[in-house]
Amino acid sequence: MINDLYGNRKYVIGGLMVLVVLIYILRLFSLQILDDSYQDKADSNAYLKQIEFPARGLIKDRNGKILVFNKPSYDVMMVVREMKQFDTLGFCTLLNISQEEFDIRMKDLKKRVGYSSYTPQQFMTQLPPEDYGVLQEQLFRFPGVYMQMRTIRNYNYSAAALLLGSVGEVNRKMIEKDEFYVLGDYAGQNGVEQTYENVLRGKKGVEVFLRDAHGRIQGKLDDGAHDVQSKAGQNLTLSIDIDLQMYGERLMENKVGSIVAIDPKTGEILAQVSSPTYDPAILSGRKRSENYEKLLKNPLKPLLDRPVMAYYPPGSTFKIANALIFEQEGIISENTYQSCHLGYHVGRFSVGCHAHYSPLNLVQSVQHSCNAYYCASFRTMMDHKKYKNISDAFETWKNHIVSLGFGYKLGADVPNEKRGYIPNSGVYDKLYGKDRWKSLMIVSNSIGQGEILTTPLQIANLAAIVANRGYFIVPHLVKNIEGGEIDSLYLTKKITSISPQYFTPIIEGMDLVMRAGTGWYSRIDSVAVCGKTGTAENPHGEDHSLFMAFAPKDDPKIAICVVVENSGFGATWAAPIASLMIEKYLKGYIAPRRIPMEEKMLNSNLLPKDVVSSN
Repeated sequence: MINDLYGNRKYVIGGLMVLVVLIYILRLFSLQILDDSYQDKADSNAYLKQIEFPARGLIKDRNGKILVFNKPSYDVMMVVREMKQFDTLGFCTLLNISQEEFDIRMKDLKKRVGYSSYTPQQFMTQLPPEDYGVLQEQLFRFPGVYMQMRTIRNYNYSAAALLLGSVGEVNRKMIEKDEFYVLGDYAGQNGVEQTYENVLRGKKGVEVFLRDAHGRIQGKLDDGAHDVQSKAGQNLTLSIDIDLQMYGERLMENKVGSIVAIDPKTGEILAQVSSPTYDPAILSGRKRSENYEKLLKNPLKPLLDRPVMAYYPPGSTFKIANALIFEQEGIISENTYQSCHLGYHVGRFSVGCHAHYSPLNLVQSVQHSCNAYYCASFRTMMDHKKYKNISDAFETWKNHIVSLGFGYKLGADVPNEKRGYIPNSGVYDKLYGKDRWKSLMIVSNSIGQGEILTTPLQIANLAAIVANRGYFIVPHLVKNIEGGEIDSLYLTKKITSISPQYFTPIIEGMDLVMRAGTGWYSRIDSVAVCGKTGTAENPHGEDHSLFMAFAPKDDPKIAICVVVENSGFGATWAAPIASLMIEKYLKGYIAPRRIPMEEKMLNSNLLPKDVVSSN
């Protein structure tokens, strides 16, 4: 019995000894193999690793003019453990900061995730070269302080702010998503800078310096054998014409709205104006956050990229899409006539129209933008016996509309593109009850009102589709990537559901709009422009002025959409601005006869009165 007790105790003691040994082994394994913090501290005593930031790629316009380039800036880095007998007052004087600001920055520095007193920490960023020079001369007085060179963006033109985008400090979400970044890094925040971040940013390098027992740098480790050279980002050539872009921004001064101009043959965006806008340089450098806050609080919303983000009822520009669908579905032909008696009237229901002769055929309906023609044709389609029911007819109509580039994102190379809104039959089932809605209830869709919402980019793309007689290439801002290739999406034709022959009467009607219709005032004597005016109802104030066009008629080189918010008829503001853009792009100058129109567009102030008075 006693022997058994001693025997069991022997096994227990032996087991405990084995367990203790295993714990020590596991701990040593964890410290030496898994946990590299001690190795980091040892390395930090012997080596100083400095990141070499790559130069960001340049951005040029389609004609090779440099839009965005780099200028040097410097980050002040600190190895806190080395900051002994530190002359805080002298340091603050050199950087022109207060003792209080110094203390706040040091406190924030030590709170950062991944902080270590052994490794360089970012104290201040984006010092300009002149401040760097002053500090560099006195750097020997401040142990533990190092300078790290990087670049910031600079601009040759105070234009194209939203399409270019800006560069700002990365947030935690970006760091978690991409291991390329660490706290304090910078990346594209919007526009082309964001979309093409991976192309523009390049690859980081590193320099490894050897330090003595006192932390003093003795030179490169193994003569630089462990250094990694940074690689500059790739240069981008944009499709925009900066001269046309700046002209568009001048035309839209003191107005709210947008301009989108596209080369219909290639899908290349020639100009993308959002108004109001701002100088892109104010979002570069140390005052970026302060200036961004001001823009954010501006009631005119200059940070809203209106060409791709703002929603508008397309108004009469949408009649072009409807006419094509009615032709394709056999509802109308070029010789189909409809009557108009100052509008479309059914019982108490009425949609007004301006005075013109009646009846009209398809070409004339485009020329005079006849509401009655499209209301009647739309109802004919919705009630036609060739479809199972109205839901079937409406879904057929919607599928054609989607093929013409509405209701979904086009896929442009911009980070904030919105899809617009095209309802489906289910929307009306919920609104009115299943199988309880009739064609008269949704007839507003025929004239671009009702539930329909579009972006200016989508309307400009419709103009490109008509110019191409049935296809488009997804609109895009980048024409070429140096040493790379643009996405095949921007080289591939997208064929719509409309057969080419149905575009002929539409083009004839759009030609007549400019020669003897609602766009006559904006005609260009030596250029055949095909256009369509639009006036979109706005429940919050004055109607929006819209216009879409392409030119020249027989060899289209530009398709365009202009939206001027709260300004009334499309023929009054949007059409003249679009025609001036077309003339400037195709001819390089404005004809003497049209100078008074140009001056009116340049000098008019259409900003909302309540906003103007508040400023």
